Amino acid sequence: MSIDRPISELFARRKTVRSLEFFPPKDEAQMEMLHNSASALQRIAPDFVSITYGAGGTTRERTARAAALLKKDFGFTVMPHLTCVGHSRAELNDIADRLHADGFRNIMTLRGDLPKDPGFQPAADGLRYAAELVALLKARHPDFCLGVAGYPEKHPQAPTLGADLDNLKRKVDAGADFITTQLFFDNALYYRFVEQCRERDINVPIIPGIMPVLSLKQIKRFTEMCGAHLPAKLVTRLEAAAENPDVVEIIGLDWAFTQIRGLLANGAPGYHLYIMNRAKSALALAAGLAA
Repeated sequence: MSIDRPISELFARRKTVRSLEFFPPKDEAQMEMLHNSASALQRIAPDFVSITYGAGGTTRERTARAAALLKKDFGFTVMPHLTCVGHSRAELNDIADRLHADGFRNIMTLRGDLPKDPGFQPAADGLRYAAELVALLKARHPDFCLGVAGYPEKHPQAPTLGADLDNLKRKVDAGADFITTQLFFDNALYYRFVEQCRERDINVPIIPGIMPVLSLKQIKRFTEMCGAHLPAKLVTRLEAAAENPDVVEIIGLDWAFTQIRGLLANGAPGYHLYIMNRAKSALALAAGLAA
């Protein structure tokens, strides 16, 4: 069994950290898609990959299966997501112990969204916030390296950006090692967010999260869910493409490429790509950034 190195070591080397995010497949066809994408992405050697976790732990087993595939079959350093909503403390400790025993040393630590099931009931002794999960995991296994989420445009459920930043500080003070941001399309938002974090003595690395646009309809749905805004200039370009997939992809990649170039030039420690289990955009961006 191989034991992953903590992601925090990458930041200590002051290198550009490149990471990718997958989601757990729902069926065997999607599992094959994940397998093919992971195989193609080996050539660009991302520093780590993450795998998401469904609301209320609904993808627990699929997330574990996908994490094992990415780690054992492809040799990636894998950061599984873990949410506390819907789990008891005993369940969270059990999941943490299993991940640790399997050689995982990095976890994306999240509160998580409530399931859409109207009959859902949270565990009586469960945790309410990601900061509590950070503290639980650090107490259970101090050698875990923990990532947490940051929201340059505010979490949709936070009353104000200031309140959201205060919550982020609680996560970092509890032991979080780095922050990965929600997707955004205007770099000025990231720069402002970093500045506001530093003003609150939040001094861990902050990785910008980037999603290459593949469909205007899809990206509008994502941004509505997470509270991010689409710049008018980008929307105009995408609407002019009239949903021609090839043209939309070119526009989306060009926008993401420009974003990443600017972010790195202005001191971002790296970038995290939300790739929707597709290799093509990540490969294209890696090729352009290597030039």
